[in-house]
Parts: sequence; structure tokens; C-alpha cells
Amino acid sequence: MKINWGLGITMLYLGFVVMILVLVGMSASQKIDLATEHYYEEELIFQDKIDKTKRAITLAEPLTWEVNEQGLKLHYPKTNDGKNITGIIKLYCPSNDKNDRSFDINPEVNQQLIPAFKIPAGRYKLQIDWKKNGVTYFNEDVVLIGMN
Repeated sequence: MKINWGLGITMLYLGFVVMILVLVGMSASQKIDLATEHYYEEELIFQDKIDKTKRAITLAEPLTWEVNEQGLKLHYPKTNDGKNITGIIKLYCPSNDKNDRSFDINPEVNQQLIPAFKIPAGRYKLQIDWKKNGVTYFNEDVVLIGMN
């Protein structure tokens, strides 16, 4: 069977169109989770976050955390009663926004445990925005929960 050059060019263009349509279909079906729904507002307060992070780094006794079988355990700087620490703990899961979690800071004897059963297994960006004696701080790290 002999194919003339007009039919060959037509087949080439049709193949190209089919390939582009397949790529558009594949890209449209990809799940894309945003880090936050409020990008503009987050950008406006970014310098404040930088200042909080610098204050957290310069603490004589910094906030620390560890992941174990029980869950995520946070160790706050020692204070007189531990009740003057407030804030929020965010766990952001880049691979699935349905796993994102948020917890209020509620230390007992300068420690707080977030049980493992409240956090699905995965890789999280830990963001701790806290306040002690009227001064704000921000800590951030990547943690692996339930992935031994």
C-alpha cells in the first residue's frame, strides 16, 4: 500500500492533535492542593512570620518536639505555671489536604501531646505559632508521623 504525501501530512497533524488532547486530559485530571486558600493575606503577614521565627531562634530555652509511638510531643520553654502559653499548631500535609490538622496549644506542665490516632500517617510540615508572656514566636519543621 502506497501513501501519498498529502495523506501522510494529514495523519501527522491528526496524530499531533490526538497527542495534545491526551496531554490536556491528563493534566486536567491531576489533583492540585494549594498550601493555603488565602495566598494574598498570607503574603502580607510574611514579614511578621520572619520576625517571630528570629525571636524563636534566639530563645535561651527553645521550643522542641519529638515524634514517637504515642504521637507528637511538644516541650515548651519552662514558665512559672505553663498557662501563659497560647497559640496554634498546624500540620500541613503537602500530598493530601484532607490530612491537614490544626490544634490549639494547651500545655500541661510545659508539655503537650497530640495523640497519634488524631493524625493520619504521612509527611507533614509542622507550623507552631505561639505566644508566651505577650511575645509571639513561630517554629517550623518537617515531621513524619506513623511512618516507621
